[in-house]
Amino acid sequence: MSVNTKSFKHVSYLWDDAKAAELAGDEVALLIYRSNLLGADLRLTNYGGGNTSCKVVSKDPLTGQDAEVMWIKGSGGDIGTLKKSGLAALYTDRLRSLKNVYRGLEHEDEMVELFNHCIFDLNSKAPSIDTPLHGFLPFKHIDHLHPDAAIAIAAAKDGKKITDELFGGTIGWVDWQRPGFDLGLKLKECLDNNPGIRGIMLGSHGLFTWGDTAYESYINTLEVIEKCAEYLEQNYGKKGPVFGGQKLQSLAEADRKKQAVALAPVLRGFCSSQTKMIGHFTDDARVLEYINSNDLDRLAPMGTSCPDHFLRTKISPLVLSLDAGDGLSDVSALKEKLTPAFEAYRKMYEDYYNTCKHPNSPGIRDANPVVILYPGVGMFTFAKDKQTARVAAEFYINAINVMKGAEAISEYTSLPRQEAFDIEYWLLEEAKLQRMPKPKALSGRIALITGSAGGIGKAIAKKFVEEGAVVVLNDMNEDRLQGASEEFKKLFGKDAYTTAQLDVTKSDQIKEALATAILAFGGVDIVVNNAGLSISKSISDHTEKDWDLLYDVLVKGQFMVTQAAVEIMKKQDIGGDIINIVSKNALVSGPNNASYGSAKAAQLHLSRLNAAELGGDKIRVNVVNPDAVISDSNIWAGGWAEGRAKAYGITVEELPAYYAKRTLLNEMILPADIANACFAFVGGLLNKSTGNVLNVDGGVATAFVR
Repeated sequence: MSVNTKSFKHVSYLWDDAKAAELAGDEVALLIYRSNLLGADLRLTNYGGGNTSCKVVSKDPLTGQDAEVMWIKGSGGDIGTLKKSGLAALYTDRLRSLKNVYRGLEHEDEMVELFNHCIFDLNSKAPSIDTPLHGFLPFKHIDHLHPDAAIAIAAAKDGKKITDELFGGTIGWVDWQRPGFDLGLKLKECLDNNPGIRGIMLGSHGLFTWGDTAYESYINTLEVIEKCAEYLEQNYGKKGPVFGGQKLQSLAEADRKKQAVALAPVLRGFCSSQTKMIGHFTDDARVLEYINSNDLDRLAPMGTSCPDHFLRTKISPLVLSLDAGDGLSDVSALKEKLTPAFEAYRKMYEDYYNTCKHPNSPGIRDANPVVILYPGVGMFTFAKDKQTARVAAEFYINAINVMKGAEAISEYTSLPRQEAFDIEYWLLEEAKLQRMPKPKALSGRIALITGSAGGIGKAIAKKFVEEGAVVVLNDMNEDRLQGASEEFKKLFGKDAYTTAQLDVTKSDQIKEALATAILAFGGVDIVVNNAGLSISKSISDHTEKDWDLLYDVLVKGQFMVTQAAVEIMKKQDIGGDIINIVSKNALVSGPNNASYGSAKAAQLHLSRLNAAELGGDKIRVNVVNPDAVISDSNIWAGGWAEGRAKAYGITVEELPAYYAKRTLLNEMILPADIANACFAFVGGLLNKSTGNVLNVDGGVATAFVR
């Protein structure tokens, strides 16, 4: 069976009959396939939201008898990336028999532990809170999604009436209730009272649809959501302009970006008062339509409706009252304007917590906003890592879509504050948070390592990402940078890094690279001045061009990158780290090395001078002195290896062994060794150290600093 893909305008029909045929007979594989297709379209559900399931007959390993088993997305998973390892498998009859011991709404949470007594596949994922919502429905395949178009109806004041009229009674309705065992019973009751329905709308929450096969469930889901979206589209503008019309016009795109670059580090500093946060910025057209509207001041404080939305975005956003141009020059004046706004938001959140908390509620969490709206410019989101910040923005766009649709057909309603609190501070949610791995040493940190597309720079970037940081990969060579980008995407995913072409001798490229860091992540915390080159010639062979190039890249480049980064760090006001990759040659004299060695000495002393000046701003400046790092390094290009070999009276091939033998430890130095030294400075154990030099050279006695 297949459908005409042109019949869908508001959703994506992605089913491939040939691919599905390969999976025929394996209902679990078809469940995963269907789930991935549904999760690939953000109009159908948000990241991590919703749930899918199937029921199959399997041999009970204990009795050898046939038993119905429900496979369902496990706790904390995402249907777009779901694999079999992310599914929970439970005996359906055991799950349903739990109603015999269910003690009512007051004892909802105790049922979750009892799910473990229903597990069929002992290697499967822990069951989610949505498990009984699927278990009490008889259908073989079930989709529970959070499509914006459906939630817009579910969150409308007249949502139940609209649902009934729009679908002619073929979609049931269950009023808002926190997910759990009782809601599963309510869904079954709705089905029993309305036999033959094709789905159920959950008030303020989402949609349940189903089918006897994976394909039938998939098509049913698309058709219902398509009908909801089509209904909304037909009604936009009927009651009046969207969101009450536009109150102001957006700045031009270039000016929006310029304003965001000026503002984001300051906002990040405020939002990082408790924990260092990573930022995300978007000026998506849907965001601008909302934040520039007359209805913004009415709708924004109401908060969101779907639980998945406000779990990611907090109860409501912070709306800035700033003029175009604020922050472009006078940072102190900007901070004076923002301080009362952040203080008011934190007080609002504390009041919300204190008013709604229960005797056993978890302690209050970070009271800073997650979502910050700047009319005319765009939306900033801040969270513990880039993925969470990006997803928070996606969720708030979902919420905007819901508000837009609900307002077009009726009147938008959000969850009551107490209901919202009971979700946000749910003990089961808290337990899930407590089970999460502890943050890595560099979580919440943003690093720019110059020349990070290869050699030492790439090794440092990898080490920092492995330890939780996000990085700005950069290089002069576009092909080299592209190769590094593809490698990092494969290793770490798209949220771990961004890229910028950077020649450290060009101030405009330095500013552009840091602007890239700000727009991608909100600012910068760590700068590693690593970009370099080397020229080994005798005094008589050296040219003025050689001299200028070395000093421009090594000394002037280090100074200009540091100068530009420090401006951002001071805006954030949360400290920072500058690490300068210098060299053993800054301390050791040798032949054929006048310009390179003296430039390295200048880098070293410039580091000391910067450390002395920046300590009051909690910006630490330290030096790593490598020696003879041969692997994957640009330093050996341009005749340096030949020059050094000539100076030592050996061949180029003999250089690695020569360098190792002259060290006290008789060791070759690798890029990873330099990366480890950099991490030692920023990883948390040396937070009270600045102005230091760390030699990583295998032990060269003539390079001892003291």
